[in-house]
Amino acid sequence: MVVRFFIKNVQRLLNVLNQDEKYFFMNSVRFVFSFDSKDEAKIVAESLLPEVKHKIPKTNVEISLDGKIFSLKIEAKDISSLRAACNSYLRWIITALNVKKTV
Repeated sequence: MVVRFFIKNVQRLLNVLNQDEKYFFMNSVRFVFSFDSKDEAKIVAESLLPEVKHKIPKTNVEISLDGKIFSLKIEAKDISSLRAACNSYLRWIITALNVKKTV
């Protein structure tokens, strides 16, 4: 029966998704920054790269750089994790810019 086949396949898909954490990120935010120069955007991107590689628990973070445009996407399993990650990354961006100013 088609319905039974469909239900079995949906159940198999759910079992696969349950084994792969990346499918559980439901809360997300994207920040897009337009910097004054390409160098400034590059400094911020390079400063955040180690943090992106390190990974904050319960989150997935992606960064991209296109000229003077820097984009930061944060996905999290729950709102509190999303908020914590946003606070961390935004503070790291501010810190990178402050260090650049003083150097």
